[in-house]
Amino acid sequence: MNEEKASAYGDERLPRYTSYPTAPHFTAAVTPEVYARWLGELSPDLSASLYLHVPFCRQMCWYCGCNSTVMRSDAPIAAYVSRLLREIETVAGCMPHPLKVAHVHFGGGTPTIVAPQDFLSVMELLNRHFDLLPDAEIAVEIDPRRLDRPMARALREGGVNRASLGVQSFDPAVQQAINREQSYAVTAASVEMLQEAGITAVNFDLIYGLPHQTVASCRETARQCLTLRPARLSVFGYAHVPGFKTHQRLIDEAALPDGTERRRQAEAIAEVLCAGGYRRIGFDHYALPDDELSVAEREGRLHRNFQGYTSDASDVLLGFGASAIGRLPQGYVQNEPLPRRYSNLVEAAGLATVKGYALTADDRLRADIIERLMCDMVVDVGEICARHGTSPEPLMSAPRLAEVVHDGLASVEGCVVRVPEEARFFVRNIAAAFDAYLGQGGRTHSRAV
Repeated sequence: MNEEKASAYGDERLPRYTSYPTAPHFTAAVTPEVYARWLGELSPDLSASLYLHVPFCRQMCWYCGCNSTVMRSDAPIAAYVSRLLREIETVAGCMPHPLKVAHVHFGGGTPTIVAPQDFLSVMELLNRHFDLLPDAEIAVEIDPRRLDRPMARALREGGVNRASLGVQSFDPAVQQAINREQSYAVTAASVEMLQEAGITAVNFDLIYGLPHQTVASCRETARQCLTLRPARLSVFGYAHVPGFKTHQRLIDEAALPDGTERRRQAEAIAEVLCAGGYRRIGFDHYALPDDELSVAEREGRLHRNFQGYTSDASDVLLGFGASAIGRLPQGYVQNEPLPRRYSNLVEAAGLATVKGYALTADDRLRADIIERLMCDMVVDVGEICARHGTSPEPLMSAPRLAEVVHDGLASVEGCVVRVPEEARFFVRNIAAAFDAYLGQGGRTHSRAV
């Protein structure tokens, strides 16, 4: 594939396919009453994972695409936790039986902005209403600049056994341009703090495509990460959507790398990490060979959810907090994104559901195909269609699939679609061939690479 074609595919705005259909297709037809009914229909044999969203930070990073608000005082955060507890109580009360839970994830924002005792209160309530398995993975996202030892100890006391640290870039020029100054020493101190508390599984998040970022600085950041030996790394391309996230207007667009440079940055990080002993997972994750994510990838058990690649095979995802998304056998549900409105809804009725999506048979078919392609870089469309009781012919004859095959991004043998190693970064472009809703959501997605 020539450079012009590669740039065009890399610049294409596409979903990350952490769900299918994706969030822009959710509607207000899924109400709190619908969600309560869906919860009441859950079988006790189903397994669940839990996601809890804390939408507050002490300082806004200008690149941020998350649902987060700057909060200087502690009182509103404590009030938010009280609503979170009420939502957990309400959801648990709607279910006929407690579900077994193997994964819990605290995201943000900055989840560790809550007081240590409030975090422990949340964990105590989760243990009371759900059957958290003894080997459950309990993970929390952390801003290394805000972590202290009392919070690290509370995390471990609450059962946390995996921490995900935002690093993004160690380049001082890049950090200044995105309003996130965080030295290597600060990050290393947080890793040490967590290890002292007994949390040894540590993940790093990196971003390429940031202002003033270069291939050389990406390589250097990756090399510095290797010295701290995180268990996993997630490497995301910066999504510049100032029309959607207005604080991104503070970033100098003239300092952003073009599509070709972004791809080179991503490739440079991949080269350093793979040479350092990490296994490539999907198109943007990396893990040590003995990490559960690597094991799941080798055994064909890799999955995708709203946190990216995961070994979580749960039947149900319950989301708590402002903007949190849940996935049930019947479909998706999403909470009100604004913290104040979320709190008011929970205070009034216990649930804050404002939209969602009821899955169709065709959605489930396409979701299975897209997930296997995104996770395995190969998918047997015929085998999946057979399981769903339908013909693969309409899917295999999609014009977009023929286009990506023609351009060398994928190969087709029978009904098996395969992504060559050199096209791994473009797997979203290939997955889009199976997306029946592509271009209908009205929201700007991130670049494919």
